[in-house]
Amino acid sequence: MIFTTKAEYGVRLLVELGRVQLEDGARTPVSLKAIAEAEGLPLAYLERIVALLRKAGIVESVRGAHGGYRLTRDPRELRMHEVIVALEGPLAPMACFVDDRSEHRVLCSHEADRGHGCATKLLWLRVQGGVMAALEQTTLADLVAFPASLKQSEKLIPLHG
Repeated sequence: MIFTTKAEYGVRLLVELGRVQLEDGARTPVSLKAIAEAEGLPLAYLERIVALLRKAGIVESVRGAHGGYRLTRDPRELRMHEVIVALEGPLAPMACFVDDRSEHRVLCSHEADRGHGCATKLLWLRVQGGVMAALEQTTLADLVAFPASLKQSEKLIPLHG
């Protein structure tokens, strides 16, 4: 499962919005231009990404002189699974996987061709489950806090033998 720059840049955009919200304790809007400059990301691409996040109800726009974008809810409630699906679509470890939501199962396109189960389906289901669990367990607030916790742990763990 390889995520595109859409997911990477979208998460970086959200981390910046979450950082501002958690530091200020308010839902202060941030301009996309400020985020693009702070993160070194292309503004035109961020505009396309934020449209997907807006459509998914993850961010909202605020008009006016001090306008921009802000999260629609607390960063502690926003799970990365929701973000990645909004940006990338349904998650599948292999191109042959089809997510059949009507029957709550994952189908392998090879099964119908051969008339029996796909031998590698178990492996890919486990990969998909592991990735989905990690995304479900990780909130935006976790990502915002990570650099500070990493710096703290570097103080505790010696880098040389």
